[in-house]
Amino acid sequence: MNEDATLEHKQQSLTIVIPVFNEESTIQPMVDEIFASLQPRVDWRFQILFVDDGSTDTSWIRIRSAHAGNPDRISAIRLRRNFGKSDALSIAFDNLGTDVIITMDADLQDDPKELPRFLDKITEGYDLVSGWKQHRNDPLSKTLPSRFFNFITSRLTKVRLQDFNSGFKAYRREVIGSLHLYGEMHRYIPVMAAHMGFRIAEIPVNHRPRTHGASKYGLERYVRGFLDLATVLATTRYVRRPGHLFGGLGLLIGVTGMTSLLYLTVIWIFDLGAIGNRPLLLFGILCVLLSAQLLSLGVVAELSLSQSHVRPNSMQVKESLGLSVSVNTPSDVRVSDRSPWAS
Repeated sequence: MNEDATLEHKQQSLTIVIPVFNEESTIQPMVDEIFASLQPRVDWRFQILFVDDGSTDTSWIRIRSAHAGNPDRISAIRLRRNFGKSDALSIAFDNLGTDVIITMDADLQDDPKELPRFLDKITEGYDLVSGWKQHRNDPLSKTLPSRFFNFITSRLTKVRLQDFNSGFKAYRREVIGSLHLYGEMHRYIPVMAAHMGFRIAEIPVNHRPRTHGASKYGLERYVRGFLDLATVLATTRYVRRPGHLFGGLGLLIGVTGMTSLLYLTVIWIFDLGAIGNRPLLLFGILCVLLSAQLLSLGVVAELSLSQSHVRPNSMQVKESLGLSVSVNTPSDVRVSDRSPWAS
């Protein structure tokens, strides 16, 4: 076996997945910085996969130009419209076969110089490595809600990470093979991975100020995030004992309602006053009814939802560059040859 063949045999394969939505000015600078960071790592062979999530600017043109300049290293998927980050990541994950996948945002706030540190941590034996934006270069309107969100999520899920919102993460292929992403679930990937028994680590990473474009997220994403947090709790910690979750909530509300009604009953028995026109009576009855609903309908609804969600598929893909898209591809999708890195 010659030296080149021996080196290739020892190399591990890596894909950097970058969801893109209206980031035309960062595409080529990001490619240049990633190449500068990873080319010295001869123990890894890498490719970049852009997922254009329905951009309305010239992002796809810039991506096509980058692919044309280096077709062996750069591939891309273009979605028909903006489906959201979870769908973009899920479609990318379904079309990769590399040993390790790293996800990062396209706005250049994630520093490509940190990529070798992720690889070193993965090499230590971890299955998922999450980046912690310890010194975050964002306004307080983003950092304060994020800190609160991370604190609550860590306490409720028992996964001790400082930054669940970070899109800068590294995964072994086995991790992404176990994921089902939808809604805002991408931020809870560490929670789902921990539930499956994978080893998780977190490293501080450099977070750069935004110099291109505008943020695509507002406070509404935290509302959606907390709603999905309830789903994650139901489908991870409580998936095999849903009665502990819904039964606990139902019991708490039921006790509140029964206590209210018992108090009114004592007033009625001892003729201490009329109770028919008291708001507390209606409150107690509503609590009891809500308790019954949580116990009887909530468990069935959540379990049904967790088992019946629809995975994103290639029908959402408009075209691709450098790889074939799996699942059933419609006739109007233009597909080029499969990437040499995919399997």
